[in-house]
Amino acid sequence: MYRVFEALDELVVIVEESRGVPMTAGCVVPRGNVLDLLDDIKESLPPEMDDAQDVLDRRDSLINEARASAEHAVERANTHAETTLADARDQADRIVSDAKAQADRMVQDAQHHAVELVSGAEATADRAIEDGRREYEMLTGRAKSEADRIMEAGNASYERSIAEGQAEQDRLVSQNEVVQAAHAESARVIDEAHSESDRLRGDCDIYVDTKLSEFEDLLSGTLRSVGRGRQQLRSTGAPDFGSGFANNTR
Repeated sequence: MYRVFEALDELVVIVEESRGVPMTAGCVVPRGNVLDLLDDIKESLPPEMDDAQDVLDRRDSLINEARASAEHAVERANTHAETTLADARDQADRIVSDAKAQADRMVQDAQHHAVELVSGAEATADRAIEDGRREYEMLTGRAKSEADRIMEAGNASYERSIAEGQAEQDRLVSQNEVVQAAHAESARVIDEAHSESDRLRGDCDIYVDTKLSEFEDLLSGTLRSVGRGRQQLRSTGAPDFGSGFANNTR
């Protein structure tokens, strides 16, 4: 590389010392010396300069090849992206389809479960009503029997009191001085018999009314439990009837 700079310096000296051509800016240089120096310069240039020149000469070709390669890479990337996007869409469609099918199955299962709960609640309500009806009939029968017994006892007491009063009246009727006292005692006994009969009849009515009120409370609690169960079924689709019936049955 040093020879190149040396030859260039010699060329500069030759040009500066050459004889000028009159009336022009040119000069006369020794052709042989100049050609020799140029050969020296050419031979002294490193081979990398030739390679660089070759690269420069092939620049457009390399640029075109790089551009074509880039376009091909972009095209392949776009194709891969489209394929990936299509696969993702297919997978998403499958996932959505599977999720919809699973949701439909869950809804069907919930509906079946709700129907089973409603059927169980209706059966429980029917049993509770039937039990209440049997208890009502038993209580009313027992109350009627008790009322009949009380009425019979009252009637017997009334009749016994009447008979005793009548006998006492007959015994005292012949005695003028005690006739008025006998009549008063007879009337008192008769009034007491009527009062006892009325009291017994009132006790019987109170007893029957109390039993009927208890049965009415039982039926009202059962109906409220059924109503709450139906309301929960309409609002949530899966009510819990067990605890409500247990509490009201107690």
